[in-house]
This record gives sequence, structure tokens and C-alpha cells, in this order.
Amino acid sequence: MSLLYLPNVDPIPLPAPVWLFKVLHIATLMLHFVAVQLILGGLTLATVWNLFGKSGSPMAGASDSVVKKLPTVMTYVINFGVPPLLFSQVLYGQTLYTSSVVIGFYWILVIFLLIAGYYLLYRAGDRADAGRSWWWMGLVSLVLLAYVARIYATNMTLMLHPERWLALYVESGGFGGVMPKVDPTTLPRFLFMTVGALGFGGIAAALLGQYFTHTDDVKRFLTRTGSLLGAVFLAVQMLCGYWVYAAQPAVVKEGFWNSPIGYYGAILWAVFSVAALASIAAGGLIKGSLSRLLVSVAGLAAVLMTAGAVLARDAIRDLSLLAVGFDVWNRTVVANWSVVGIFLVLFVAALVLIAVLLVAVNRSMKEVKNQNA
Repeated sequence: MSLLYLPNVDPIPLPAPVWLFKVLHIATLMLHFVAVQLILGGLTLATVWNLFGKSGSPMAGASDSVVKKLPTVMTYVINFGVPPLLFSQVLYGQTLYTSSVVIGFYWILVIFLLIAGYYLLYRAGDRADAGRSWWWMGLVSLVLLAYVARIYATNMTLMLHPERWLALYVESGGFGGVMPKVDPTTLPRFLFMTVGALGFGGIAAALLGQYFTHTDDVKRFLTRTGSLLGAVFLAVQMLCGYWVYAAQPAVVKEGFWNSPIGYYGAILWAVFSVAALASIAAGGLIKGSLSRLLVSVAGLAAVLMTAGAVLARDAIRDLSLLAVGFDVWNRTVVANWSVVGIFLVLFVAALVLIAVLLVAVNRSMKEVKNQNA
């Protein structure tokens, strides 16, 4: 019989209400997931195109165009990943810290996998600039980054099951080198993100074709092929979304639709998934300015779709933890509103600065390309 081990709550009270940390966590996690899907989906498509595209073909040109953007995307994957991790540690420290220690070897390994994957993205971009093949570098980088995603999916599932911690810790001898047995919810969650990443990557490729300077053949390839892949994989992701729900324990499924966060999150995800799928499919079939509009609508819908998925995910986590005796809302709060106000001002300023940097990078890349033309 497994014993339930939940560490005591940190005696230091929260400096702000739980709902505020929740809002910040959900907002930053949505941005992180958008970047994650862009990097995994974009790298997968670009690597396949580089492998099969002949030199000078639209497919090869599209692959080079995508991979050159990925080091910048990776920057946002990491920077957007830190805040939600910190907010989740504030809210779920009892469970997240413990599960991270239980698989500590793999949790630390994430740092080195990211460094290696990031390095290979730069090397692949350099080879693309030189007109050389780089698919094998992209493949290795993709494997490393996908394994990071697998570790995260495993840890975020393990934190929901305190009854498994002791046995795993003892089995590893305190080293943290034993991964838990496959949970019925881990694979659906992992596939939901990775399949969705391919759909997101297709939409991003279509946007790249519409808003960046390319030859007519490359632009047509990015828009049409990206739109087709985006539509196909978004449809598959919708099936994976149902699988994620169906794989949950009965107590979670029973409470999900009674949770406002879960209910409205699922509705938001479903509505904008359909909107993104319809828009990107139509955008690939129609030419001209209407195509650009539809692809843009698909991009916006994909972001809102991700927001809905994050809300639903948050409800599933809270319900799963509540079933084992952890209530995230039952925390002592001593609000320090002056500090909170300063933080929020800096937080908004940082988001504005990131937007400015994105615009500046986009302009500089166009200028460099025009100079080299």
C-alpha cells in the first residue's frame, strides 16, 4: 500500500492573493507554450524539408528560411519559460519541488539538453546561410528538445501523484535517476503538445510566407504547404485533446465541467481550434490579400486556442491535487500591494520591451537581407 507524503506548507505567507498568482501563471505559461509549439513544430517541418528538398528548390529555400528564425524563437522559449515555472513553484511548491527531486537527475539534465539543442540551432542556421545541408543537426536538436518536453510532461504528471514519490526515490537510491512508469495521462498530454506543435508550425510557416520577403516559389510553398499541414495537425490535435480528457481519473472528469476554469477553458480551446483550422485551410486555398488575412486570423486563433488549453490544464491539475488532499486555494496570504504594484509595472514593461525587440529584429533581418540581395 502506498503512503501519501505531502510536505508541510511553507510557513511564509504568500505576498499576493492566489488568484493573482494564478492569472500571472496562466498568462506567462500561454506565452511559453506558444513559443514551445513554434520551436518544435517549426524545427520538425524545416528539418524534413531540408532532408528531402533538392538544392535550389522551394522546399529547400523554405527550410532555410524557417531554421534561421528558430534561434530567436528559442530565446523566447527559455525566457517565457522561467516566469510560469517560478509562479508554479510558489503555488504548488509542496508537490512540484518534491517530484523534481524524485527525478532530479533528469530535471538537472534539462539544462544541458537545452544548451546542446540551442547550439545546434545556431549551427544549422549558419549552414543554411552558407547554402549547405543541415538536416542532421536539426534532427539531433529536435530529439534533444523533444526529450526536454518529455521530461517536463513526466514531472508535471508526477507532481500530481504523491503516492508514487517514496517508491521512486528509494528505487533510485536518492539519485533521482529512475523515471516513473508510464502514467495513462502522460502520453496523451505529450502528444497533445507535440501534434499541436506541428499544426502551430504549419500556421507559422504560412505566416512566414505571407509577411517575409521570399521568391514567389518559396512564398507559395510556405503558404500552401504550411496551411495544409496546419489544418491536418490541428484536426489531429483536437482528437488528442479529447484523449487527454478521457484519460483522466473519474474524480477529475466529474469535477472538470463544474470548474469555471475548466469549463470555459475547454470551450475557448474548442471554439478557437475550429476557427484556426477553418481559417488556415481556407488561407491555403485562396490567393491574394484575403489569403494573408485568413492566415493572420488563424495565427491569432491558434494563440487563443492555446490560452484555452492552458486554462483547461490548470483545472485538471487543481482537481487532481485536490483528490490527494492538496488545495491550492487554501493558503495564508499577507498581501504586500506596494511590492505587487511595482512587480506588475515591471512585468508589463518587460512585455512591451519584448514586443519592441521582436519588431526591431524583424526590421533588421529585412535590412540585412536587402543589403545582401
